[in-house]
Amino acid sequence: MDSKRTGYVFTLLAILIFSLQDAISKHLGSLYSPIFIAMLRFWAFAAFALIMTARSSGGLGVAIRSKRPFLQILRGTLLALQIVVVITAFNAVGLAHTQAILASGPIFVALLSMPLLGERVGWRRWTSISVGLLGVLIIINPTDGAFDSSVLVPLAAALMFALYAITTRLASRDDSSLTSFLYTGLAGAAVLSLIGPFFWTNLIPVDWLWMGLLCMTGISSHYFLIRAYDLLNAAAVQPLTYLQVVMAAIIGVTVFGETLNVNMVLGSAIVVGAGMFTVWRESVVARRIAAENRAKREKGI
Repeated sequence: MDSKRTGYVFTLLAILIFSLQDAISKHLGSLYSPIFIAMLRFWAFAAFALIMTARSSGGLGVAIRSKRPFLQILRGTLLALQIVVVITAFNAVGLAHTQAILASGPIFVALLSMPLLGERVGWRRWTSISVGLLGVLIIINPTDGAFDSSVLVPLAAALMFALYAITTRLASRDDSSLTSFLYTGLAGAAVLSLIGPFFWTNLIPVDWLWMGLLCMTGISSHYFLIRAYDLLNAAAVQPLTYLQVVMAAIIGVTVFGETLNVNMVLGSAIVVGAGMFTVWRESVVARRIAAENRAKREKGI
């Protein structure tokens, strides 16, 4: 099997495992505090990150050296708190509804990259951002007389993840991906350990099994995603991740008895389409800038 095909296999495995992870998170989050669940999950994540970096060529001593440690800590804190909000959203509005709104992540990343990263956005991406935000509005349907404000919870999670993605881009300018990965696990585990013990609850034996499975899915999904990015570029991986919206809908309906309304299906389709175009357009712009920079170097400018 060639490397490109292997990369796609790793991507699909990561998506399937992420979907299973979300289902387990929803189940456990309905019984225990989301903060407590996220803390245990990040303890496993931090242990995995330590093992991965320790086995790397430079070892733990190299990976821990960051040129922007405060930014790295902020990244890990944002992701940890975002996961708490996501688990809360799974039980507040449902698995399918939450993933439909979380699919707007790339739209918010493109929107925030202008003021926070100083990136220029052309009319094509502006159009996709506008269409994507329209899709979000269709999903949450704020004009409905029976508007449920709980849909703002997954919307907050989408914004938090966008900020995490922005800070990751900033950190990548000075630190390696391995350093960022290590700090994500350590900072997330540390911040949740400060508040998680106040929500400690003794799990019944069967739920320890579910918790163990959640930690295993969290570790394996991140590993497969890392391997996918080793073999494919982001423009190839990102569109496939939208399959998680479909998986969430299937699991939500068949396992948790959720219902899909017209607004959610239509809005999801618009958000996914706009998000895929945004990711594709960003890759086109990135390749063009890289080509221009190479040309300048060749000319000695």
